[in-house]
Amino acid sequence: MIKYIGSKRVLVPRIVEIVRGLAPRGRVLDLFSGTARVGHALKSAGYDVVANDHNSFAHRLATCYVAADAGDVAADAGRWIGELNRLKGDDGWFTETYCRQSRYFRPENGARVEAIRNRIAAAGLPFELESVLLVSLMEAADRVDSTTGVQMAYLKSWAPRALNELELRLPRVLPGRGEARQLDASEAAARFEVDVAYVDPPYNQHSYLGNYHVWETLVLWDAPEVYGVARKRVDCRTRKSRFNSRPGIRPALLEVLGSLRAKHVVVSFNDEGYVSPAQIRTALEEIGKPAVVVVEHKRYVGAQIGIHNQRGIKVGTPGKRRNREMLFVVSAEPQSGRRMLGRHGP
Repeated sequence: MIKYIGSKRVLVPRIVEIVRGLAPRGRVLDLFSGTARVGHALKSAGYDVVANDHNSFAHRLATCYVAADAGDVAADAGRWIGELNRLKGDDGWFTETYCRQSRYFRPENGARVEAIRNRIAAAGLPFELESVLLVSLMEAADRVDSTTGVQMAYLKSWAPRALNELELRLPRVLPGRGEARQLDASEAAARFEVDVAYVDPPYNQHSYLGNYHVWETLVLWDAPEVYGVARKRVDCRTRKSRFNSRPGIRPALLEVLGSLRAKHVVVSFNDEGYVSPAQIRTALEEIGKPAVVVVEHKRYVGAQIGIHNQRGIKVGTPGKRRNREMLFVVSAEPQSGRRMLGRHGP
């Protein structure tokens, strides 16, 4: 799966273990699904998963890894991937914007991304099959990019992986069906009644749209107006999340927690967040008696190697090397005739 700030790769076994202890089977809502890594693992473990994220690239990832049934799409996707891998490059807007005006990919690979994306757009495929192909392309491009892991900047010299040739692979689509939605988090929280809600919100100023704007453009394929050395989509200036705001995150989190319709809640939060562990615990005490599991892990690669400007030039030194990830776990207090809802819910 793509490189991603806040990825729960190292935490996935622990999260699945916690969910299994709360509900051996049933329905799980992954409210901020991101790469869909957690939703994919829970689907693999036998759960009925609803994955939600408001970004279009994340919605496509969830459609591929949670919603799609391998029995329906894998064979067709494999045939399409064989055809797409044989396409020659098509040097146009994408190549000019992300390979010359900026340096996310070598032009040879950028032109092949462009040709493949144009072919997918022209094919008029069913949404789930198209999503699998888009994820295959996104992940292929991620394997040959020249960044430290986010698209706020790119390296001054080509990363060794950028010298490789772009190659699509079939994503690990699972058998069985799930559900992928692209809703505001509070709306999704209120809409789905589940056994377990997994809540992993943005926790500081880093916008996932800004950090992964190239993937959003690759999925939307809308040739947007761009700005700055990083050639960000212009809507990065207007599509803001309350979770990326110090004054906005606490009321946004309370609203989400208060809207949930779940028997159990697992909240993943980082010790670099705008909300303190004590504040999260206090909010969850409106639901039940929270417990917390603390897991230490390395920070993402960009933080480990230091601070770089938009030209890829190192301008700062690394901060701390490890983060503390906290998994807050709470079950609803028994309430006669009432679904579990936070105090702030309907």
